[in-house]
Amino acid sequence: MAPQQTGSRKRKAPAIEAAAASSSLKGAEAGADREGPLLPKKQKRPATRRSLLHYLKGREVGARGCAGIPGFHGKLRGYAVQKLPELLRERELALGTLNKVFASQWLNARQVVCGTKCNTLFVVDVQSGQITRIPMLRDRGAGLARAQPSCGIHAIELNPSQTFLATGGENPNSLAVYQLPTLDPLCLGDRQGHKDWIFAIAWMSDTVAVSGSRDGTVALWRMDPDTFTGSIAWHNDAGLPVYAHIRPRDVETIPRASTNPSNRKVRALAFNRKNQELGAVSLDGYFHLWKARSTLSRLLSIRLPYCRENVCLTYCDELSLYAVGSQSHVSFLDPRQRQQNIRPLCSREGGTGVRSLSFYQHIITVGTGHGSLLFYDIRAQKFLEERATTSLDCSSPGPAGKKLKLTCGRGWLNHDDLWVNYFGGMDEFPNALYTHCYNWPEMKLFVAGGPLPSGLHGNYAGLWS
Repeated sequence: MAPQQTGSRKRKAPAIEAAAASSSLKGAEAGADREGPLLPKKQKRPATRRSLLHYLKGREVGARGCAGIPGFHGKLRGYAVQKLPELLRERELALGTLNKVFASQWLNARQVVCGTKCNTLFVVDVQSGQITRIPMLRDRGAGLARAQPSCGIHAIELNPSQTFLATGGENPNSLAVYQLPTLDPLCLGDRQGHKDWIFAIAWMSDTVAVSGSRDGTVALWRMDPDTFTGSIAWHNDAGLPVYAHIRPRDVETIPRASTNPSNRKVRALAFNRKNQELGAVSLDGYFHLWKARSTLSRLLSIRLPYCRENVCLTYCDELSLYAVGSQSHVSFLDPRQRQQNIRPLCSREGGTGVRSLSFYQHIITVGTGHGSLLFYDIRAQKFLEERATTSLDCSSPGPAGKKLKLTCGRGWLNHDDLWVNYFGGMDEFPNALYTHCYNWPEMKLFVAGGPLPSGLHGNYAGLWS
């Protein structure tokens, strides 16, 4: 399937290669739905020698699988993740008149796939700035609802082997799956699935994905490549791509809370691969944990300490922690601990909200609704700080302790009638950073979003490297 290219010059779109990098409660009371405590299994780690001398000696004799190498590389990565943020510099990317980027993932060292509020799926080349649009997958039933102006694509996820890409379809209630690296359509989950927009997607394995919807349900989907072999990479008589239409293997409903029973919308998902557990955040202020096997079995539900605008969730493998972003805080949650020892962090960004989160080792990156990126060291339980400046005589260091904050550029804003009538022609609107994703092998960070007020039309995208 050939993507549709936009732009003034017609050039052949570069081949889409396989992805080379990834795209993560103090005082919390356990909900009435808790089914019992979960006890983590303690695993013994082999002792490693962390000496640089040992590492170099191993290289001299051609040692393979040397125990000192992982320890040394681990320390090196830990140092890099802590020092990289203060070295990043922004280069804005022009996205034309697209409206608000909600989701993004790296496909390879040059290309990022993005989804927007205007229901556009596209690939941007971060070196050339070229944009290639990807056709959306349509439901089989002609009477089903099409994309609505206020919806869009809220989730894009690659499977672990980076052979499939899951996102939304032309109908925002449906799950669309493409093959990588070609981005040919594989299948569309449009039968007996969600009745409202899909807000979140998580892969449990290479062939099993889970989607979360505004209808208050999570659905489990299984992709069988053997079944789809005859339905992809060819076209019908009208020249349209043909793909399979599938139904979910399991659909589970979020439990109804007594505090806010009408707002069970699933806003975010995160998968714990080690324990095969799925975390979900609903807009009624609860965190839910599900055991993921051939079906989903709910383990517990926990009331979150900050219940307004819980819109993002990530999981840290190294620390076995979930992080939930709300209107002004990030809360940390270990479902196996009744007493949470890590205090929530406050974004201190004027209540504009935490809009995107990601973990890498012990550093959590926070994208805010006020156009800034913050970096929090979970081990030290404090934000990363700017480097202290030193005077010429090197005797009196400059001010230190200032929180490191990267402020994103202005992007593009549509000066339409709504902007004039309701916002008085204000030209300065910080962009909410709805999505960000790291390419660690290349030491790059892609950040995107758009103006926070729902009625404003605009976009922002930047490459930080």
